Amino acid sequence: MFEIAKQRLQAVFNHIDIDEEVMTRLSVPKRSIIANIPVRMDDGSLRVFPAYRVQYDDTRGPTKGGIRYHPRVNLDEVTSLSFWMTVKCAVAGLPFGGAKGGVTVNPKELSLLEIERLSRGYIRAFADVLGEKRDIPAPDVYTNATIMGWMADEYSMITRRQEPGIITGKPIHLNGSLGRDSATGQGALFTLNEYARHKGWDINQTTIAVQGFGNAGYHFASLAKKQGYRVVAVSDSKGAIFDPKGLNVNDVHQFKLDNNELASVYCDGSVCNMLEFEVMTNEALLELDVDVLALAAMENQITQLNACNIKAKTILEIANGPVTPQADEILEAAGTDVIPDVLANAGGVTVSYFEWVQNRAGYYWEESEVHEKLKKNMTRETNLVFDIAQRYQCSLRTAAYIHGVERLAGAIDQRGNRKLFTRIK
Repeated sequence: MFEIAKQRLQAVFNHIDIDEEVMTRLSVPKRSIIANIPVRMDDGSLRVFPAYRVQYDDTRGPTKGGIRYHPRVNLDEVTSLSFWMTVKCAVAGLPFGGAKGGVTVNPKELSLLEIERLSRGYIRAFADVLGEKRDIPAPDVYTNATIMGWMADEYSMITRRQEPGIITGKPIHLNGSLGRDSATGQGALFTLNEYARHKGWDINQTTIAVQGFGNAGYHFASLAKKQGYRVVAVSDSKGAIFDPKGLNVNDVHQFKLDNNELASVYCDGSVCNMLEFEVMTNEALLELDVDVLALAAMENQITQLNACNIKAKTILEIANGPVTPQADEILEAAGTDVIPDVLANAGGVTVSYFEWVQNRAGYYWEESEVHEKLKKNMTRETNLVFDIAQRYQCSLRTAAYIHGVERLAGAIDQRGNRKLFTRIK
């Protein structure tokens, strides 16, 4: 997976002149740490969970990246995600490098107390390499604000000091930021709005299918529906539902919370009436004929095996790495635009940056101020990427990588390179 992730850089080097030392630095992570976390289970038994933290590059600032709990987590995946975070922070113009963490575990099989023990154990395992000026974790797949609160509390007990900036995505009463829960979905919508404006779309006639109805996917779908887009399909790990007339996104979400299943419903208070809808697989949702296919699930959802079946005119990557490089080539040949993850899902890390700033200043903003700052940042960087795509006549993904790598290259070069050393001699 990491080798696939690095393939994205080759297209960049075909368009811009990058010093060889930059390519060397960006080809490997700075630091990879593996730990095994022992957890006492509720039944008294002991289990040990493999855990990882990869700090890819800190040239532009302390590293930043989420922690995910998933049975498929491994070092290769975490390294790939840390690489993407490095590029993403540069694309978003944030003073961070990239990192990522994870634990190989199925959290659905654990009780809340077991998850708390695991989360505190993660911090004990990696506390020596974390810090608000060194490496700042955040939530990711199957982790949330509650888990971040446990982790921040554990860190404070280890260090004997309050340092809320050590972790972002925390609960509000534990120095979290207003607007953080919806930030990834909101940022993706700001990016899509700019794309729609460039294309001259009527958003009230624009259809969207959303793969993945977790935090990012739900908030994106809800905000898009509120703004006038027609969300016709959503999916979770069990399957998908489709209604060409459009779904009541918030009602669908509430029904899922109450019943642990997806259904098209209309709710009036606590009473929900079932509406007509079609049940389909996640694979079928990917092949719907819609204007926008929003991918908010996991990596490698569109590959060379199914790319030729994609009918959506535009793909919005809210998840990390949902489209493989081979699929990119097929989609580009078919005229399908891909709004890349390193741009589209940067809203989460941007508001994490805002939380970090607020934590360090001890001064907290209203939610409206957070949203306004997020909109300003996402709109600015999106339009810069669009301008680069037009200038180089390249895909939006290549343009985003050019944008990020140029910033990384500038920082790496200005710290000193072979050319500077030669001049000094």
